[in-house]
Amino acid sequence: WGSDPGLLVPPLQHPRCSPTLRPLQNLLLLWTLLSCGLGGSAQGPGEWTPWGSWSRCSSSCGRGLSVRSRRCVWFPGEEPCWGDSHEYRLCHLPDCPLGAIPFRDLQCALYNGRPVLGTQKTYQWVPFYGAPNQCDLNCLAEGHAFYHSFGRVLDGTPCSPGTQGLCVAGRCLSAGCDGLLGSDAREDHCGRCGGANESCLLVQRVFRDSGAFAGYWNVTVIPEGARHIRVAHRSRNHLALVGGDGRYVLNGNWAGSPPGTYEAAGTRVVYTRAAGPEEMLSAAGPTSQDLLLQVLLQEPNPGIEFEFWLPRERYGPFQTQAQALGWSLRQQQPREVEPQPPELPAAPATIDCAPDCSAPADPCAPCPDTRGRAHRLLHYCGSDFVFRARVLSRLHQAQETRYEVHVQLIYKNRSPLRALEYVWALGRCPCPRLDLHHEYLLAAHRRISPDGTRDRLVLPRMGYARTWSPAEDSRVRLAARHCPV
Repeated sequence: WGSDPGLLVPPLQHPRCSPTLRPLQNLLLLWTLLSCGLGGSAQGPGEWTPWGSWSRCSSSCGRGLSVRSRRCVWFPGEEPCWGDSHEYRLCHLPDCPLGAIPFRDLQCALYNGRPVLGTQKTYQWVPFYGAPNQCDLNCLAEGHAFYHSFGRVLDGTPCSPGTQGLCVAGRCLSAGCDGLLGSDAREDHCGRCGGANESCLLVQRVFRDSGAFAGYWNVTVIPEGARHIRVAHRSRNHLALVGGDGRYVLNGNWAGSPPGTYEAAGTRVVYTRAAGPEEMLSAAGPTSQDLLLQVLLQEPNPGIEFEFWLPRERYGPFQTQAQALGWSLRQQQPREVEPQPPELPAAPATIDCAPDCSAPADPCAPCPDTRGRAHRLLHYCGSDFVFRARVLSRLHQAQETRYEVHVQLIYKNRSPLRALEYVWALGRCPCPRLDLHHEYLLAAHRRISPDGTRDRLVLPRMGYARTWSPAEDSRVRLAARHCPV
C-alpha cells in the first residue's frame, strides 16, 4: 500500500455564496448567480458547480484512492443539492517492494511510545483485525491481551489484508468497473463497463465427431478477443490446448498435465478434472491471440461442449477459420496409435492432483496437531524466513515434496525472497501438509548443499505452517517481540 498516505481533500462546508433575495433587485440577483459559478446541471433544488480536479493518489505504491469534490449552491430555505459532494476512484501505482510496511501498520506505529488510556504507560502497537469495524484503527498492544481503537483509519487504507475494498470515511467500499469506489457499474460479457452485451455474440456449440482412430483431433479455434471461455465434457478423453506459437499448453505430446492455472494467450486458463470423468477448461479472457482446442481421443466422444463470447466484428473471420480448420475432416497428429484406447503415460515425477482430480484417495495419514503459542515461538525465532504465501503447485520427487508458492508478505528474512519460490519438505507425505490454492504462514530454513550447487527453502517436519487468517497474522507479529536478540 506504500508508506505515504497522501493528502486528501477535506470535507467541504456549506458554500459561502448564498445570496439574500430582495425585491426589485433582479440585476443584483443575476450578478450573484453568475459570480457563484453556476454551470452544472440541476440535481435537485440546488445547483452543483462542476467537479474539481482529482487529487493525487493516497499511496506512493500499489493501490490507493484519489478524490474530487464539487460545491452545492442553494438559496436559504431550500433543500440542498441531491447527490454526493465527493467522488473517490482507485489509482494504481507500481507494486510495493517485498517487505514494505503496510499502510495500517504505519498508522498504528504512530502511537508507539505515546501515553494512551489516561495513564503515562506506553505501548508498542500492531494492527488487530478481530474487531467489528474493519475501518477503525484497531491496534493490539504487543505483549498484552487488549487492543485499542484510535478512531477511523485514513482514507485509502485496505479494509483487511487480501481484500480489494478500501476504507473511505469509515466505510469499506469496493470499486465498480468505472474505477469509482461504491459504484455498482459492472462489465458485461463483451468487456464494456455498464454495457448490455450488444457488442458481442455468444458462440455455443457441441463437438460430437467420434473420430476414426485414437489420437489428437481438432475441436475448434478460440479466436483472439474471446472472453468467458468454457469447455466441458464427461469421458476418459483429455482436452488439449495449443498456443499461438504451436506449443502445447495442456496435455500435449501424450503427457498428462495436472489440474491448475496456466498462462496462455494473455489470460489465465483454469484446468480441472473432477473425481469422475468430468473435465473442464475456463478462462476469463480476452485472449491476445488464437488458441487451438483439441481432444486426445481414447474412447468414443460423447460430446464436448464449448462456448465463448466474441466481438461482433470477429465472428465472420472465426467462421472462416473454423471452415479452414475442417470440422468435417480431422487431421491426426504425426504420432499414430492402435485403435485401442491408450492410457496417458506416467511421468517421471508424479504430480499431486487437486482435491477434485480423478485420483485414488489420499494415502497419507493425518498430521499430528502442533498448534500452540510455544510451537509458534519456537519456529518463528529459530527460522530464517517467515512469510505468507499461496500454494500454486505440488510435486513429489523421490522422497521429497516440492511446493511452488507465491510470496505475498514477508515477516522475517535473512536474505531476499523472490515473488515465486520453491519450498521443499521431506517425504511424500510431509507434515505439515500444504493444500493447493490455500494461503499459509510458513516458517522455513535455508539449506545450502556442501558443494554449493543447491540453495533451498526447507519446511522442517512438524514445522510451522498455519492457514493464514487476520488472527494468525496478529499472533505471529506478537511472537516476533519475544525472540531473543
